[in-house]
Amino acid sequence: MKEYNFKEIEKKWKDFFASQKFVENPSKKNFYLLEMFPYPSGALHMGHMRNYTIGDTYKRFLEMNGYNVIYPMGYDAFGLPAENAAIKSGVDPRKWTFSNIEKMMSQQKQMGLSYQWDRVIITCEENYYRWNQWFFLKFLEKGLAYRKKAPINWCPSCKTVLANEQVHNGKCWRCEAEVEIKSLEQWFLKITSYAEELLNDIETLDWPERVKLQQKNWLGKSEGVRIKFPLETEGFVEVFTTRPDTLWGATFMAISCNHPVLEKIAENQKEEIENLKKIALTQSEEEKEKHGVKLSVKAINPVTGEKIPIFAANFVLMEYGTGAIMCVPAHDKRDFAFAKKYNLPVRVVINPPGENLNPEKMQEAYVEEGIIVNSGKFNGKNSKEAISEIIDFLEEKKLGRREIQWKLRDWLISRQRYWGTPIPVVYCEKCGIVPVPENELPVKLPQNVRFTGSGNPLEKCQEFVNTKCPKCSSPAKRETDTLDTFFDSSWYFLRYLDSKNENLPFDPKIANKYMPVDQYIGGIEHATMHLIYARFFTKVLRDLGLLKTGEPFKKLLCQGMVIKDGAKMSKSKGNVVSVDDILENYGADAGRLFILFASPPERDLEWSDEGIKGCVRFLNRFWQLVQFAFSDEKGEKLPQKEKDLLKLNLSRTIKKVKDDLKNFQFNTAIAAIQELLNFVQKLKNLYSNFEELKETSKILVQLLHPFAPFITMELAQSFEIPLNKFPEYDEKIIKSSQKEVVIQVNGKLRGKIFANESESKDDLLKKALEKEKIKKFITGEIVKTVYIPGKILNIVVKY
Repeated sequence: MKEYNFKEIEKKWKDFFASQKFVENPSKKNFYLLEMFPYPSGALHMGHMRNYTIGDTYKRFLEMNGYNVIYPMGYDAFGLPAENAAIKSGVDPRKWTFSNIEKMMSQQKQMGLSYQWDRVIITCEENYYRWNQWFFLKFLEKGLAYRKKAPINWCPSCKTVLANEQVHNGKCWRCEAEVEIKSLEQWFLKITSYAEELLNDIETLDWPERVKLQQKNWLGKSEGVRIKFPLETEGFVEVFTTRPDTLWGATFMAISCNHPVLEKIAENQKEEIENLKKIALTQSEEEKEKHGVKLSVKAINPVTGEKIPIFAANFVLMEYGTGAIMCVPAHDKRDFAFAKKYNLPVRVVINPPGENLNPEKMQEAYVEEGIIVNSGKFNGKNSKEAISEIIDFLEEKKLGRREIQWKLRDWLISRQRYWGTPIPVVYCEKCGIVPVPENELPVKLPQNVRFTGSGNPLEKCQEFVNTKCPKCSSPAKRETDTLDTFFDSSWYFLRYLDSKNENLPFDPKIANKYMPVDQYIGGIEHATMHLIYARFFTKVLRDLGLLKTGEPFKKLLCQGMVIKDGAKMSKSKGNVVSVDDILENYGADAGRLFILFASPPERDLEWSDEGIKGCVRFLNRFWQLVQFAFSDEKGEKLPQKEKDLLKLNLSRTIKKVKDDLKNFQFNTAIAAIQELLNFVQKLKNLYSNFEELKETSKILVQLLHPFAPFITMELAQSFEIPLNKFPEYDEKIIKSSQKEVVIQVNGKLRGKIFANESESKDDLLKKALEKEKIKKFITGEIVKTVYIPGKILNIVVKY
């Protein structure tokens, strides 16, 4: 028998897998499967390996079940790291990027990933970013791109704009100079024009609930009231609140350090406010301690007539609401903490039902609904029910007006960097801002730039900056900002479908045939920015007539992190497991199996050296069994009882693996294959090479193929085992072995299901919850399940 040598086998088959192309069979259904494409940082990390193994396994399963599967790969190749590398070591960003792509592509091929490499896209290539520029011009025509002033991080020493990630504790990452906030003209996209549609369409998506919730929170629709607080001097400050029921309890106001009113009312406090801005800059939202500067001018609570102090505060952002908030310490946790710190009054205006709060004894804010007190004619009313009535009152008295606000702000797409897509406009003294004509695209990145770390390299490249106005031919200047790299990743899934098109970014007929993406796979960290930007982009392209769909991704799977020693893998923690080491020491199949077996995809995966060694041992046993099955050795005949049991186990395993693969439950599918292998091994030990062993081994190879393609391809070639079809099971055999189990909910009969003797309480509960007739009775929290094997499952629910 031939020994299992994973290095020889994987070397033999990797090029075969990498040569896969999409061939459409009209008799089969099409399926667009996609993983989020990587930034070419130099080498794959374990998060990549997990993401791509999930996708490739599912792709192979789909193909075995009769689908035409589009499965492309590319590289999100623009971005700050390449430019930082150029500044640090003088290496050309393009060479750095393509060297990294070559390395990552090699690793992906070694993993056996069956991408259709003929569709590959690299976003820093002219044939891609040309279409970024084309889209920008379309956005501009439609009034969705515009220019306005916005704050930026400025290093006065390096004379350059810094990304947020380049600011460390308020200082420049490179020279450690104090970072300043400056105002700069920048380009934006009007994503807020699509806010309502982005929110409403979330419910149409087959996405994880936590992702949908994150998107809703990111969009942040708030229905409330805008209220004018007069100043004791002259003028007023407006606040927006969703809690006008607490207005009578507002005892101070907090405003943003960047609020324009400060120029009028805090002229003598500029230094204090500048220091406050620096504090705000050095702290993340999570660690931000609440600081304030008390102003010399007071505001007037419009319903009580009371003069209340105003604080410039580091936790109030100009970008949200009006840049000012009324503070009600008795009924807001943040306001309560701030009031305690600065010894400000706490006034109760909402009591819990049947209780009177004493502000002097309160240890925390009361934030629930309750009974209104100390609020004039609204006393005694339910706080939640009174909100609409209070807004009517404020409108009638001309103190405020109903308003809907969004946390979402327009998308800032300007980046003061070299390594990105040049924004295709020029500035002419006669004509103003002039778009570059489409027939002059792409506006190419110049090659002869110097990376000094001071300023934007494009600004100093005179042959790039100096040009002629497309309208009047007068001397003009090119825009030196480049596009945010999220622009690149907001439509790449469309370019994959028609990646060689030189006349359009993609052919609408082709896109409409395959879009939306049927299954998208990637990390939960992209739940908001990337996924919202891609949704926005798709809706705009639909309105431009390029697409029929308004949503890019039908289904979404978010895989968990890979952790080791209780923490996310990172170089700083010294707990990184190298993909190269896995491929070299254990092989791609073992690495894939471990990743899929160790944890369900949506949960975090704890790395285990012993776990991957166990997968190697399993593959060796699997190899030896199949080799033995096709040897010339003859064994005994199986007794009828064992034959029937083998047939039952085969059908049960095939069904389980198929059902689990459909639902991305790879760990339980692999466990079922291992159990079948163990059972067959026992029969082999008793009856040697029994006549059913060969056919059973074929099924085992077919079942394992999506998970471990190298070993199964080698065995399939050696013993003529077809891998183009998933094995079939006998439903009758399975049903004949099942017992009918009664399902009760809180002791009342609610339905019946069929169950195998081997199925656990949890398996039965899962089946019960899948049946709508039963599920409708389980509207509360399941607190306990009681199972009498083969008879009754009682689900105890707390309503």
